[in-house]
Amino acid sequence: MRVWLLTLSTGLMKHYAPGAGEPVKGGEETGSLIPVGSGWIGMGKSACSPSLQQLGNTCFLLRTLFLLLFCRHACCQCKILRCNSDYVAATLNLRGTNKDAAYCNALRSYSHCTRKTARTCRGDLVYHSAVHGIEDLMIQHNCSKEGPTSPPRPPAPNPQGFESLDICNYEKSFFYKHGQPPTYQHCAAFGDPHVRTFQDEFHTCRVEGSWPLLDNNYLFVQATSYPVAKGSNATATSKLTIIFKNMKECIDQKVFQAEIDNLPAAFEDGSVNGGERPGGSSLTIQEHMPGQHVEIRAAYIGTTIAVRQAGRQLSFSIRAAQEVARSFTEEQDLQLCVGGCPPSQRISRSNCHRGEIATEMARMLCKEKLPVEDVYFQSCVFDVVTSGDANFTLAAHGALEDAKMFHPDAEKLHIFQTGAGCQLVPLPFLLVISSAHLLAIQLHF
Repeated sequence: MRVWLLTLSTGLMKHYAPGAGEPVKGGEETGSLIPVGSGWIGMGKSACSPSLQQLGNTCFLLRTLFLLLFCRHACCQCKILRCNSDYVAATLNLRGTNKDAAYCNALRSYSHCTRKTARTCRGDLVYHSAVHGIEDLMIQHNCSKEGPTSPPRPPAPNPQGFESLDICNYEKSFFYKHGQPPTYQHCAAFGDPHVRTFQDEFHTCRVEGSWPLLDNNYLFVQATSYPVAKGSNATATSKLTIIFKNMKECIDQKVFQAEIDNLPAAFEDGSVNGGERPGGSSLTIQEHMPGQHVEIRAAYIGTTIAVRQAGRQLSFSIRAAQEVARSFTEEQDLQLCVGGCPPSQRISRSNCHRGEIATEMARMLCKEKLPVEDVYFQSCVFDVVTSGDANFTLAAHGALEDAKMFHPDAEKLHIFQTGAGCQLVPLPFLLVISSAHLLAIQLHF
């Protein structure tokens, strides 16, 4: 009688002859031999004593059972992290008019993925957190449970672990840690300047000279302003300095500086990314319109910044992760994006300094690009009347376009402040705008 046995310690198929005490053929013998009946069965180096013949079969069965249980665990473990990463990939950089529909598609795909892995994820806290998070997000975004889903993500070419691959991708690492996407905030400074804070407060500011828009652990942004007209308190931003602070794992410190008629598509050192570190590509600059519109993406901190020039002024808009926007100390309390303009630096938009363009004509110009009479419209009228420069209509329009892309809540896009706009004054005739102004507007529109 011959016995075939797969020894668990070596994984070799061995062929034993009864009574011989050695294998007839097969791989090299590495296990101990336990006599069973008339032959010897190799059981590997084991806690089972070779002198206990009656335990030979028992040890074999226990080892086999352990192997089966281990394989079942390896094949059927919870795959919620795969669902999480697929959802993050589907919702990254959603933009345009169809972004709400695309977001609902991603949520439905996410929900379908969690249902498929429900059996193997019982008791997994990340899984249960994701399930509840999906329900809340679908309610918030008015998504139906039935409908189209996002296309499946192609398999990743690199099999390394999540953390090693995405440490410089804020959105993915946040979702990996918390089981839900990060919360974002929006701030902007444009025109006079007018400042929209992270809390959706809106101020028109005097702030002549240099003032910090942001000063936290990751970013420093400073705006320098100059008077737009003699005898007026209104100012406009002439210079922007943005410092992306050193982050050991991802980027070297980078400085971006823009001035009127000098809006570069590179950092001060001439580079267009975060440097030679492994995560250097997580900071990039993209030029949308030469000399007029630049966008900087800092994926390692979940932040996107837009810098524009319209006429003789620069504007700044930012979409920042809430965690990043709030990462500052008590000593860094002067930030226009956080607290708005100091009360002593605020001016009323209802008292327009009369310039070369009458209020009614300014309203007509602004209405063409800003049909909703919100704070952007009011700011546009104020700037055009005060400066006499029709190009300021472009500043307000650009700021509104950035808000559409950057603000996390579409319902809070427009801000209305009663009585904050320029007051209409009866005139015997309308001051006709010069042909030069009309030509400038047509060229930009």
